[in-house]
Amino acid sequence: MAVDFSDDPSAQGFFAPLRFEANIHDCDVRGEIPAEIRGTFYRTGMDQRFPPRYPNDAPFNADGFVDMFRFIDGHVDFRSRYVRTERFLAERQAHQALYGLYRNKYTSKPSVRDKSMNVANTNLVYHGSKLFVLKESDPPIEMDPHTLKTKGEWHFNGELSSPTFTAHPKVDPVTGEMIAFGYEAGGEATRDVAFFWINADGAITKEVWFKAPHVTMMHDMAVSRDHIIIPTTGFVTSQERLKDGKIHWGFDPNQPTYIGVMPRDGGAEDLKWFKGPGIQLVHLINAVTDGNKITVDAPVSDSSPFPFFPNIDGSPFDPEKAMCTIRRLELDLTAEEDAGWTETVLFPDHVGGGLARMDDRYTTRPHRYSFMGISDPSKPFDQEKAGTMPGRITNCYAKFDHDTGNVETFFAGDTHSLQEAQFVPRSADAPEGDGYLVGVASNYAERQSELVIVDTAAMSDGAVGRVKLPFRCIRRYMAGGCRTRKFRWPERRPFQRIVTTRQARE
Repeated sequence: MAVDFSDDPSAQGFFAPLRFEANIHDCDVRGEIPAEIRGTFYRTGMDQRFPPRYPNDAPFNADGFVDMFRFIDGHVDFRSRYVRTERFLAERQAHQALYGLYRNKYTSKPSVRDKSMNVANTNLVYHGSKLFVLKESDPPIEMDPHTLKTKGEWHFNGELSSPTFTAHPKVDPVTGEMIAFGYEAGGEATRDVAFFWINADGAITKEVWFKAPHVTMMHDMAVSRDHIIIPTTGFVTSQERLKDGKIHWGFDPNQPTYIGVMPRDGGAEDLKWFKGPGIQLVHLINAVTDGNKITVDAPVSDSSPFPFFPNIDGSPFDPEKAMCTIRRLELDLTAEEDAGWTETVLFPDHVGGGLARMDDRYTTRPHRYSFMGISDPSKPFDQEKAGTMPGRITNCYAKFDHDTGNVETFFAGDTHSLQEAQFVPRSADAPEGDGYLVGVASNYAERQSELVIVDTAAMSDGAVGRVKLPFRCIRRYMAGGCRTRKFRWPERRPFQRIVTTRQARE
């Protein structure tokens, strides 16, 4: 059967599948590339190469790719490659989709039910001189950081005991230690969670296993100097659900949220769970321990942010409650087990899609600034030029001052929507938050994408530079943005670091 996307309304216009790889030497640059930016910016996301087997599938079930923008002396080269997973190769040989609904092997064709479902499409981390592409349901996949050639799954020299590995490990900028975890570590729909301590050379030095309060998506975590913080969400699953042929996750609006806290030098016996209302902590910004108090800053929504994971009680998706505000949670370590937390909305007038970033040099330490794409309805949108676009428009990057409450914004343009940004320090010893935001913007009018570079000291002045691509670069993700990360090149290349990396971001 020939490839035909005409029956898929989500695969039309700007969001149609790309289905190609590219090399561009000397990209079209408008404005200037700051001299301080010298290195490589990596980003990952997903692209549907074949029509899905089920029309109600999640966009997260598409093949992973990696783009890289290489900066040297004001010039920019671009390269993109699909991740050659076992799934990618099997479907390419078959000329069709073989795998079923998102993370449900029972809906796949029998020929691939015992094969890896890894799509490697969520995040990247550069650690221990290796570049990994991450999907939380599977082990990391190593790629060559220069050519983007896929090297295969990485099991840390046989030391990775969990079949799953988070898309959001955290790297301590002082020690270089990476802390990671896997949920459903005992197999599909199990409560088992495994944590791993990985030294700067990439070797696992410690692991701890424990049971989560219930089977749930545990997408991200935070690390302070003294503690590990991991939240549950309202997304639930079970073996019965999977065998009934449903998508892996359903959302339970009545499910409380648990936040687990464990000392970094402790074990499962030291783990403590805080229980509170069902807020959704899908991504976190940072955590700080101060005596017996832990402070966690995060983009938080009051309900499911994903319409393609249906509410299990049949209630409709609520787009208003899906939007995130940046909030501060305070946990008292002296409180009883299952105690709650104090929650403060830091910036109630600014909502976004939840992909917030910070100056990674301050991970585990007290921080002042964060950055997030937001929807500002006061900004103009040229419907005639841009066309009718589904979903929300992320038209600004915001710089949030957590100390003063001040907010500064960069407006992308009246036909643009922004994907996730990465912060780049102006120099290794620049003050916190002083540098640049780098991220991809979708230009709906031109049906093309462009990398924008924004000076955080002058957000409202517009982009100092734009790297224009002669094609779209959205890769079938939500309008809010693709997961993006940036890293330094390995030491054998004569490039400077773009930024001290926190984790290596959709």
